[in-house]
Amino acid sequence: MLVAANHFVTFFIGLETLSISLYVMIGYLKHRNQNIEAGVKFLVIASVSTAFLLFGMGLIYAHSGVMNFQELGALAEKSEHLSPIVLTGIGLILTGIGFKLALVPFQIWTPDVYQGAPAPVTTFIATISKGSVLALAIRLFFDIRGYQSHALIIVLSVIAVLSMFTGNLLALQQKNLKRMLGYSSIAHMGYLTIILLTGTKEGIEAAIFYVAAYIITSLGAFGIISILSVCERDAEDVQDMNGLFWSSPWLAVVMSLALFSLAGIPITAGFISKFYIVLAGVKSSLWLLVSILIINSVISLFYYLRIVRAMFTPSEVRKKIRLPILTSLALIIIVAGILILGLFPSFLTDLISAFSNIN
Repeated sequence: MLVAANHFVTFFIGLETLSISLYVMIGYLKHRNQNIEAGVKFLVIASVSTAFLLFGMGLIYAHSGVMNFQELGALAEKSEHLSPIVLTGIGLILTGIGFKLALVPFQIWTPDVYQGAPAPVTTFIATISKGSVLALAIRLFFDIRGYQSHALIIVLSVIAVLSMFTGNLLALQQKNLKRMLGYSSIAHMGYLTIILLTGTKEGIEAAIFYVAAYIITSLGAFGIISILSVCERDAEDVQDMNGLFWSSPWLAVVMSLALFSLAGIPITAGFISKFYIVLAGVKSSLWLLVSILIINSVISLFYYLRIVRAMFTPSEVRKKIRLPILTSLALIIIVAGILILGLFPSFLTDLISAFSNIN
């Protein structure tokens, strides 16, 4: 519903349906104290973000009388400049979306929820949840032509820079894998914020490719954590990865490939997706943001490679993990997706371009 939404009502219903489901999913393992804490924190933050969203929608409707994204965009184009009330409403809506995407300064819930939620639920939040909200944000921003507003450009540029640096610098200090990947996701959402400022079709296509690559890659990283986890606790510390290659080489290879993709190392989907964002940013003369993206990609190498080093460092004897056939098949699909998108990106870009032309 979120991905297809082009109206404030469907936007709100889709978002709340997703959020309410997440409250339950995060806290359903009641014997883990961290799960309950994470669920309550997410409930509070999600309620606050919903308040911002509704207030913003109310301001826009009260002033313009429209709730459809395209009608609001047509109104903005007709008047050339967004009125202060509509601009304030859009700002409040973007604030609510910022909470959902964990953009700075709305990211406070991310590390605790990522760590406290069960590993499969964390996987869902990092992929499907954020991907759907991001798709909605891109449609809304482009439909209302937010990239033509000087005030919104400045605000989003600052948010993008802060998200990239905050996410990566805090991830450097983490020893907990899920918190580390949580802070990493903040940086990745910062990278994607650049797309909102391009105002081009190429930017939208780059964003779709990036989301697809990020979802596949995150499924690989969090999937390995889920496989290594037990009923009592998740395998969420860097130490839990020590010597993984020497006991389960296939799992270590998949995890390493996922981390390389998140870092943007060549031949992976992550490298191509970042390249497309850089290309879209350069075409729109967003030189400062593109430069900061490249710098932060280098910073992220340090904490991603720290995990890889732990997996390939000889350690005490670990028990070999036997994988069910379906689990092995899922990992093969993930590895294939990361490599195919990294080596043959036209496979997806042509498909995205074809659908863009249809729409």
